[in-house]
Amino acid sequence: MSVAFVREESAESAQEVTLPARPISAHPNLVTQSGLHALEQAVAKGRAAVKAAQLIEDMNERRRAIELAARDLQYFSERVASAELRPAPTSVEVVAFGHRVAIVRDDARRQTYRIVGEDEADPRLGMISYVSPLARRLIGKRVGDFVDMDGHEIQLVAID
Repeated sequence: MSVAFVREESAESAQEVTLPARPISAHPNLVTQSGLHALEQAVAKGRAAVKAAQLIEDMNERRRAIELAARDLQYFSERVASAELRPAPTSVEVVAFGHRVAIVRDDARRQTYRIVGEDEADPRLGMISYVSPLARRLIGKRVGDFVDMDGHEIQLVAID
């Protein structure tokens, strides 16, 4: 039967596309304590969002809201399940996962970043993923070391 001969809400449903699953990184899911806590909070929020979506009266809106909330809940549940909690670094001799590092770029700009897991990363807040190009170049380096970043020299000036 053609969609033209069924109820309007069914026609709308026929035109909608299911959201794909959120992609999961192939890298190990290393997390800091705060990163694990944030993932656990995201799971709790996802569960609450699914429950709230189930209460929406409009069928199409409810379905869309449930699908979106369930997609996020699935992603964060998988991330919690695969999380590898890394203890805070105990030494500041060499850069490692969890350290806060200060760098000076060749244009004299000083920047500070904390090296964290992929889900916790937010460069605007000074948090970079351990798999980011900058973090990969800095891990294992000592204060005073230089690294090349796309033709620009960066000096590591502090490790906390």
